[in-house]
Amino acid sequence: MRIVIAGGHGRIALRLERLLAARGDRAVGIIRTEEQADDLRAAGAEPVVLDLESAPVRSVAAVLRGADAVVFAAGAGAGSGHARKDTVDRGAAVLFANAAERAEVRRYLAVSAMGADAEHPGDEVFDAYLRAKGAADDDLRFRSGLDWTILRPGALTDEPGTGRVSLGPVTGRGPVPRDDVAAALVRLIDTPATAGLVLELIGGTVPLASAVDALAPGTG
Repeated sequence: MRIVIAGGHGRIALRLERLLAARGDRAVGIIRTEEQADDLRAAGAEPVVLDLESAPVRSVAAVLRGADAVVFAAGAGAGSGHARKDTVDRGAAVLFANAAERAEVRRYLAVSAMGADAEHPGDEVFDAYLRAKGAADDDLRFRSGLDWTILRPGALTDEPGTGRVSLGPVTGRGPVPRDDVAAALVRLIDTPATAGLVLELIGGTVPLASAVDALAPGTG
């Protein structure tokens, strides 16, 4: 499969690219600068330099055309302010979804955040982040042209993955290794019956494959 990942240099995205490349898929990572390209190549992915804050939808669609699935894993990142939470975490997500529809790529996965809510109160940067993520999720929910799944991980850690999770519409708060988030994305790509679901993910006791299959009609 050809999988295109927005935010291809992120810590989840690089893990995802390694997993996809290891099983023989063609991973394509969209990045902002050429300086990030070697890290993607080392992960087995093809880098594409494209700024999702300024690129026209036709340019993004050209990259997505022919993909079997796309993953939005971009984010403004630590140290960014209110404005970039909106232009990246919301604006770039909407652009990427528009481009997927234009390129006629149906399978769409979005990495969101636990607690994402367009009406989330507060004036801190993290509050703006949760509002931006919530608005992007709301936009996705109304797109009949995409078979979307929204994944909302808990507190991200760099601990080694365990392969055991709690996954569902509501899990409660908790940490989850980025390794397991990336592995969950692979399993969700492979399980189109999870389209239309908003899922929370934290560390747990259920094997990942079983957790995903239990949510997919006809596979659990």
